[in-house]
Amino acid sequence: MDPHRLAEERSLALHRAVLARLEGDPSVLEQARANVRSMLAEGRSAYYARAWEELLAGPASRLREVLVADTEDARALRQATPFAGVVGPRERWEIWRQVREQAGR
Repeated sequence: MDPHRLAEERSLALHRAVLARLEGDPSVLEQARANVRSMLAEGRSAYYARAWEELLAGPASRLREVLVADTEDARALRQATPFAGVVGPRERWEIWRQVREQAGR
């Protein structure tokens, strides 16, 4: 698997873990909103921050769809995710290991 596709698969797997956390802990949504506010205040990824802001304010079904969709738009949005820190380092490492392992098959 080429490195670009591997990175996309890793991002998708990480966001599946984010979705699982989001469904069990509403504070994850507040953390993402705070991260979007920081992104906007710092002028980072304004286009994507606005898109996430809209998603976080809209129906949960649309947010869930973007978190795990394998579409060009969803892949692009996930590259500027407001869910940094939701998945801890050990779990993130395990996800990366699993994706790398699956790519080698």
